[in-house]
Amino acid sequence: MHKDELLTLHEQMVMIMEHFEQRENIDPEIFESYKELGVDPSHVHKSKNEHKHAVFVLGNALAKAMSEDEFSSAGRIGKRMKELAEDAERKV
Repeated sequence: MHKDELLTLHEQMVMIMEHFEQRENIDPEIFESYKELGVDPSHVHKSKNEHKHAVFVLGNALAKAMSEDEFSSAGRIGKRMKELAEDAERKV
């Protein structure tokens, strides 16, 4: 995936996160790990690996927000996103 495509994906995932943040039944701390990274789609000067890591961390948080438990489809996706985030973090 090219960096510009990754930035577009990152931007779309942030819009989904903002939608979830507006819902009352979502714990606002779910997205803290993503926000602590300090990498958002407008930071085009950040490396591709930093954005990739941010996308996986955000993907994990979004999956948690959608999952009923760790065995649901979203829960399994969240677990895989966490593994991918950890791998991407080692490359940053």
